[in-house]
Amino acid sequence: MYTHILISTDGSELAQNGVDHGLSLAKALGSKITIITATEAFPIPTGVAAWGVTPGDIARYSADCAKASETLLASIKAQAEKLGIVADTIHVSDGRAATAILETAKNAACNLIVMASHGRRGVKRLLLGSQTAEVLANSQIPVLVVR
Repeated sequence: MYTHILISTDGSELAQNGVDHGLSLAKALGSKITIITATEAFPIPTGVAAWGVTPGDIARYSADCAKASETLLASIKAQAEKLGIVADTIHVSDGRAATAILETAKNAACNLIVMASHGRRGVKRLLLGSQTAEVLANSQIPVLVVR
């Protein structure tokens, strides 16, 4: 049924619920998994605050994101391998999570996306956005949302 599952994470406790569910499903189905995390580009301030941003600040931010993502993905990959699951990892830097998830699912030929959702509604969802809602609205494959 689902032979290649894309599991997304941002490293939060809530996202770990989605990871755990995705790993359990992959184990039960004998599926391969790809684990993805995405980090946004350095937020460039405008106006006077922008004068304080140096290329070094941006480079440090990128390096910190890459290191944190590597640690996160290695931990989940080890968790998967303990369960006997074949796992690949992908870190997409300087990108929106929803776009990265959708593109990776397509490029890796995944046939299910598993992700967690905060379940925000109303103004909070409008102000904070919803990567999950964007994936749901634009995915060509099934999406399993864990809350």
